[in-house]
Amino acid sequence: MPTRTTILAILLVALALPVWAQDRDTSEITRETQVAVDRGLAWLAENQDKDGYWACDIGYKLNYAYQVTKRMGRHVGVTALACMAFLASGNLPGRGKYGENVEKGLAYILEQVKDSGFITDEGTRGTRMYSHAFATLLLAEVYGMTHRQDVRSGLKRAIEGIVKWQNGAGGWRYLPLASDADLSVTVCQLQALRAARNVGIQVNSATIEKAIRYVVRCANPDGSFKYQDLALSRDSFALTAAGLTSLFSAGVYDDESEMLREALREEGKDLRRIVANGLEYLDSKRLTVQERSYFFYYGHYYAIQAMFVAGGSHWKNWYPFIRDELLGEQQADGTWDCQVGPPFATAMACVILQIPYRYLPIFQR
Repeated sequence: MPTRTTILAILLVALALPVWAQDRDTSEITRETQVAVDRGLAWLAENQDKDGYWACDIGYKLNYAYQVTKRMGRHVGVTALACMAFLASGNLPGRGKYGENVEKGLAYILEQVKDSGFITDEGTRGTRMYSHAFATLLLAEVYGMTHRQDVRSGLKRAIEGIVKWQNGAGGWRYLPLASDADLSVTVCQLQALRAARNVGIQVNSATIEKAIRYVVRCANPDGSFKYQDLALSRDSFALTAAGLTSLFSAGVYDDESEMLREALREEGKDLRRIVANGLEYLDSKRLTVQERSYFFYYGHYYAIQAMFVAGGSHWKNWYPFIRDELLGEQQADGTWDCQVGPPFATAMACVILQIPYRYLPIFQR
């Protein structure tokens, strides 16, 4: 009989991935990289509102563009990402060079946690489940580092909301209680669930099982992942990065391999092959920053995580590539930019560049 194991363990064994070293190796952070990060973080700090949030264009994806519904609104998701960028450099609420910025951003996020669990600023219409998930992820990371009970309370409500809003397909969509799902929103929720589980918040295994089934149904034979589990749904680099990170994120929850075997049996797919093909697909479809699209930052936010977990040549080849791409696109004022705005792109770029520091638990094996 097979022994009890986790899905992630199966993935790592199957792909012969090396055991990840806990000690921080910052040799990949060049002096030029650190200067770029310092400039980006300084800009974020200087452009935080006195009430703790970062303002950014709020909207939604429309085909391959970004449809803005409110210019420079209080943005829950971008605030969470900016705080994550500071955490990634070793800051904590009230501690470190940017400790005050993190504290103010965290206070703003906690104020937006509604009784339903939804983290949204009612004064700024249009934020979606993406923002909820990034904010929940921030709360989980902060709670794991500080054990603050006010953070735990908000985190618990937010997680209960994610579990409650999972739809019948097994995924999540733009708003709570949606009838359909898509992969790009689903990966955000899975990461929030993983981070919460890592710090002791209970997550029903059935929620994870349904989500894994949904992600597996979005995988194509060529290694790419689809936007939705529909025959004619589009695929992309960003979606494939999201799909792989979804599987890696979900792996830490399962205590029995039976869940994995059952999911694969019903879907008729080989998870080991899905992961191997997905990594190969990403390697062959690297996006260039010149597109100046928020898809680039969103896609590489997940791609860097997938490559970091994969390790070996995947990571060694990937990080220098994205590092150099980002360094070449930093603006004179220290920002990066895209359709959503400098706060979003700058926070994403700083998080990506600081992955080798390993300060954020969610990016660790």
